[in-house]
Amino acid sequence: MRSGLRSSFWFALTTSARALVVARPLGGASASSRSAVGGVRGLAASATEYSLADQVARFARAKEEKNQRYLDMDSVYDGSGFKGKRVLVTGGNRGLGLATVKQLVADGAEVVVVGRKSSDELEALGPSVTVITGVDMCDDAAIAALPERVGAPIDIVINNAGYFPGSAEGETLQDMNFDEQLKQIDVCAVGPLRISSALYNAGKVSKDGGKIIIVTSQAGSVDWRFTQCPEGGNYGHHMSRAACNIGGVLLALELKKAGVPVVLLHPGFNRTEMTAKYSHIWDIEGAVESSVGAKRVLYESLRATMEQTAKFINCEDGLEIPW
Repeated sequence: MRSGLRSSFWFALTTSARALVVARPLGGASASSRSAVGGVRGLAASATEYSLADQVARFARAKEEKNQRYLDMDSVYDGSGFKGKRVLVTGGNRGLGLATVKQLVADGAEVVVVGRKSSDELEALGPSVTVITGVDMCDDAAIAALPERVGAPIDIVINNAGYFPGSAEGETLQDMNFDEQLKQIDVCAVGPLRISSALYNAGKVSKDGGKIIIVTSQAGSVDWRFTQCPEGGNYGHHMSRAACNIGGVLLALELKKAGVPVVLLHPGFNRTEMTAKYSHIWDIEGAVESSVGAKRVLYESLRATMEQTAKFINCEDGLEIPW
């Protein structure tokens, strides 16, 4: 899910500031570089390489570098690591979630899909998919009962379910919807904690290499708001993703001693029903079909280890996103 408002901020940078960013292949600028341009927001705050805040510049750089990791996911994707694994996906009845389930089935995984309802496409995927319905991400009782319905332990938990109402776009001080803001936070931030805690506490996260994935959004990067949303707005969406991110980090820190990695993934810009309102910029910003977005998420899910735990990763280029 993309963050919304476009910005002219990036293109207002000086030539020297541009050079500091573009000159670093597949990364951002160091702390010293950031200082040199007067604390420009959206640049990396350390020597760690970061993805670019500006979506247009990010996609343009990938094309300039002929970055196959970014431009042709099929050239690097190998889903054989999912064969025989039990993978749970929330919100898997449509969009990116459904595409993720389809790819997992193709890769030989046993998939458990959890959500409020099923879909014809989901039901058509065959016996390797178990669909558990009647589970809302805000329903404490339904989620508390989930472990008994799941069966055997899960190898990979993919918290994919989210909520982004159409009314959230353009939200300003003059047009606030506090109920919707709270619902977005409840679904996107508290939802993954409900699911993950219920499964982990019931012993349903495999003790042999189990991992927890949280599909979040670049919208949760406070640092990137200065580039992507220089005029503010869209409060609920961005607050919900920032809350999701801090929740994921705290979960990762608590589960570190148990050896369970928790990784936060921005899936990239996908051509889905939810982003159809942005179809006029799909091409210039590198939006991909949900089948490609699913492979990006699954590629990073397979790579998730304790070395990546608590990291916030852009699935487009595999680089970190600053907090």
